[in-house]
Amino acid sequence: GKKLGVLAVTRGGRRLARVLAEGLPGAVILEEEFTVAEKLARAWPEYDGLVCVMATGIVVRAIAPLLRDKQRDPAVVVLDEKGRFAVSLLAGHVGGGNDLARKAAALTGGRAVITTASDTLGLTAVDLWARQQNLRAADAPGLVRAAADLVNTGTLRVYSEVEGPLPVDFQRTVEPQRARVVISCRVDWPPDRLLLHPPQLVVGIGCNRHTPEKEFEAALAELLAKHNLARQSIVGLASIDLKSDEKGLLAFAAVNGWPVQFFQADELNRVAGLPSSEAVFRATGAGGVAEPAAVLAAGTDNLIVRKEKWKNVTLAVARADYTLSAPDPAVSNI
Repeated sequence: GKKLGVLAVTRGGRRLARVLAEGLPGAVILEEEFTVAEKLARAWPEYDGLVCVMATGIVVRAIAPLLRDKQRDPAVVVLDEKGRFAVSLLAGHVGGGNDLARKAAALTGGRAVITTASDTLGLTAVDLWARQQNLRAADAPGLVRAAADLVNTGTLRVYSEVEGPLPVDFQRTVEPQRARVVISCRVDWPPDRLLLHPPQLVVGIGCNRHTPEKEFEAALAELLAKHNLARQSIVGLASIDLKSDEKGLLAFAAVNGWPVQFFQADELNRVAGLPSSEAVFRATGAGGVAEPAAVLAAGTDNLIVRKEKWKNVTLAVARADYTLSAPDPAVSNI
């Protein structure tokens, strides 16, 4: 759950703060003897949301030096001490500030004050929708530009390599050059598109003993560049169980936050239709490692990059099935 801090400065404000702390899941009152600015500075990296019962001006001055970006800043909601208004001041979409303001207003019988354009115009919040679909943006500024286009024109043209429903204010197109947003595992698209990468790629890996982490990294970088594949689409790695203690491979996975699935030789040998190597079979008991491991971990036989060899590493890439889910009503007011 989210960690919320509630702050107040006056006696009346503290009464309301207690109501909010009791009614909001995960909320605690920040009561230490510090100034508001000090409390907020201490709480900034620790909390997902901060609810301040005080004048907006106090909060604006206190948080100004703390602001970084919308991906990392906590949500900030400000209420007057009578609870008439709950103002979503910061991190409205990504940080959940708008939602927090609505919850706070429901507890006080007041009104949530929301100023983010997509909410007031009843349009989809592009960043929230992408996050809910597990789509990773190639660049954060692209998300902002696409959201601005949607606000200015009322619709976004989307070219998608994956199936599934789009929000009603998105329009699917079969021509990538006419699209403002491209949903794909690949990166070779015309410039000025917002690229959203679905979580679909599994990298199968064979390697020699004691291969250092940097060799896996170098091989993967070369493979992705050669095949125009997005690193953001990688969801995991796969290999043979003999490699489950391979330090370089485990370090490579850990640094990137990728899970690794390990398969037994007989599981790999049951994957039909793939070439077999006598040398690999002698060393591991499996006719192949990179290709069948990728296919098994992806759960499909969609092998999009056949095995490629480097000095100590062999890589192959399979694409898992992925479908867009119905848009959550919370990302759109339509």
